[in-house]
Amino acid sequence: MSFVPNGLARAAVRFKPAAFVGTFVALMMASLIVSACGILLETGLRASVPPTRYADAPVVAAADQRVHFGSGDNTSTEPVPDRARLDGSLVAKAAAVPGARTAVADVTFPVALAAKGGDKALTAHGWGATAFTGEQLSAGRAPAAGEAVLAGTGARVGDRVTLTTAEGPRTVRVSGTVGGAAGPTVWFSDAEAVRASGHPGRVDAIAVLPKDGVTDAALKSQVAKALDGKAKVHTGEDRGGVEDPSLVGAEELLTGLGGSFGGIAAMVAVFTAAGTVALSVGQRAREFALLRAIGTTPRQVRRTIATETLLVAPLAGAAGCLPGIALASWWFGQLKDRGAVPEAVDLAVSWIPLVTAAGTAVLTALFAGYMAARRPSRIKPGQALSEASVEPLRPGWIRTPLGVAATVGGIVLSRVAATSTGDDAANAALGVVMLFMLAVALLGPLVARGCAALFGLPLRGAGASASLAAANSRSNARRLASAITPIVLAMAFASTLVFMHTSEDKVAADQQRDGITADHIVTSAAGFGPGAVREAAEAPEVTSAVGLLKTSVLVPMGSGGDRWLQSASAQGVTGSAADLAEVQDLKVETGELTLREGEIGLDANLATSAHVKTGDRVELRLPDGTKIRPKVAATYARGLGLSQVTLPAAGVRQHVTAALDTEIWTKGGTAAALKSLGAVHDRDGYTTAQSVDREVNAWANGVMAAVLGGFAAVAAANTLVMTVLDRRRELGMLRLIGSTRSQVMRMIRWEALLVTCAGVIIGTAISLATLVPMVKGLTGESPYVPPLLYASFAGSAVLLGLLATTLPARAALRPTG
Repeated sequence: MSFVPNGLARAAVRFKPAAFVGTFVALMMASLIVSACGILLETGLRASVPPTRYADAPVVAAADQRVHFGSGDNTSTEPVPDRARLDGSLVAKAAAVPGARTAVADVTFPVALAAKGGDKALTAHGWGATAFTGEQLSAGRAPAAGEAVLAGTGARVGDRVTLTTAEGPRTVRVSGTVGGAAGPTVWFSDAEAVRASGHPGRVDAIAVLPKDGVTDAALKSQVAKALDGKAKVHTGEDRGGVEDPSLVGAEELLTGLGGSFGGIAAMVAVFTAAGTVALSVGQRAREFALLRAIGTTPRQVRRTIATETLLVAPLAGAAGCLPGIALASWWFGQLKDRGAVPEAVDLAVSWIPLVTAAGTAVLTALFAGYMAARRPSRIKPGQALSEASVEPLRPGWIRTPLGVAATVGGIVLSRVAATSTGDDAANAALGVVMLFMLAVALLGPLVARGCAALFGLPLRGAGASASLAAANSRSNARRLASAITPIVLAMAFASTLVFMHTSEDKVAADQQRDGITADHIVTSAAGFGPGAVREAAEAPEVTSAVGLLKTSVLVPMGSGGDRWLQSASAQGVTGSAADLAEVQDLKVETGELTLREGEIGLDANLATSAHVKTGDRVELRLPDGTKIRPKVAATYARGLGLSQVTLPAAGVRQHVTAALDTEIWTKGGTAAALKSLGAVHDRDGYTTAQSVDREVNAWANGVMAAVLGGFAAVAAANTLVMTVLDRRRELGMLRLIGSTRSQVMRMIRWEALLVTCAGVIIGTAISLATLVPMVKGLTGESPYVPPLLYASFAGSAVLLGLLATTLPARAALRPTG
């Protein structure tokens, strides 16, 4: 008899739709996740912002907005928290190059305009920048020393206005006005703008304008040669990144989400999809055994499975790309709404991630099908028929050793994480969840058999249906494992990602509640001048007052060759250490917080992660990337809720764009006496605002938990439906021997409860093994798991299992014709 494997493959797809629909869904979901993460990764690599301010400045020189840390193979980079600036002496060098008509020092900084009803925030520049931005005077003349040009303020030429800058209040004469500006703006003379910016001798960028006939490329080459590596020279689309330094952080975020999370998600998706393909092939073991019995060669069996795969996988891969694009677009839009990505950055969608996603689906299906077909295609026909009737107990000789190794590795790494501190513990804990998840996937049948034996014990005394469910689970461990694994995935990843942030938020809230001892906190969007703290201190009944300038710094983490820079929240303090102690209880653990020049206080967990202690010097990077080596004067416990680094404001003002204090904390006083300074809050009505990084990370982790958990949930439901529909013969046999429909349905429900409860318990155990050392290292506290949130996770898994089994079981038991 002649066989045509391709014909067999087409017939199998046509007459066994349930198995192939399940395979299609699993591969489509894998393609969806891979394509979405690939699109985010490509967007991060290609991200650019079209130049607006520098649209008419063909060549722009600016400082590198990344800090390079380490050397050799251990070099890492981190975006500066604020903006890195250039030495002002480079302006003359750029202006002197052949082909340059002029070079303009550009600075942008906030100032406050004294006005009725409170200070008004203005954006300040040097007037020379109008040579490339194009603003024109509507009245008056360009500013000289002691003068300014204003727009959007209602001031007229000849008025005298008071502006608060980093140097303090200054009264200037309005020499001119500009109409049609984008917002309230002030222009000083170029020299005065540099002084008033708070960064004397430093400029944000240098705009170089060419002479007639000079090309952008030629001018760029000349400027780069003249500046001799002291600045990065930009042309074209690259100029947009100079006017918006947040682009560098957005690139890091997008490549991190698309690359790091994408790698984990792709691995989970491939593992789960491969398991579904293997289940589909394993369900047809009887068919392959019959084919072998009537003379089909092993090569023909493998070719049939490969053909079936190629009939389903490419379509599934392609079908997953469209929702993958939609997921990436939604995710990208949410990041924009949260300010993590500049509004002008566009989502990059090309054929590369889409083809990669479809190719991943095809290769996963082919590999999983080949591995699942190896044994039924190679063993003797009689043995194949025997194994098709009774599941073999022999463990796989490849999977089992690998699974045991992963288990041992997870146990060892969990011990390392439990004995480590700070970020070392957190990083080790991430490896724990990956190794244990790998172990569950590889040792699935053995784990399932153990769960069936353990959880099946109480079922034996719960009636005939429950006893039969326990027996079925013990004798069909591979089928049980294929359903347990995705539930474990969903519980472990979702719990780890979500409860890590509930734990951090709980610790931060507790530290804020206990650490804020101020009676009033005054805030101002425009910022406070240098005399505002003194004015607050002199208000009636005020006993202490300090000003706070909130920012971020970069702190070196790790030890030995494994070191990197990490962003940490910082507060620059205007006032004395004694006054700070009156309004903030940082809970100093070691040393004494003095606020002397060259000394800082560090959060104790941060100090542990940085491997420094009181009296050591730590190599910090200030917000503009400037390197300093202050002495650690004290460590304290409440940095997560307040600020992780505390230092004198004078040491940080010249290294931030907005150099004015934005908060004044007072002990004593009344709201009425302080309201002239700004918005007044009491300690109960004030919550320290989360940094954009922390807020975005919390949201991103929630989305990642939803994506991975949702994928695993769909995979679990898909697998359960496949296994139930494949049992039509078994369920029909139970009905023939006298079991009632309700007894069979009770058996199915008991099996579903056993599967979901086993998955929930194992997933919870893995997440706890990860969370305990991770949260302990990051916060010094134990994990906080909100009971209702955990119950919703567990309840959703149980409900999903019941629905995914009872609905197809009802269909399978429905009488036909």
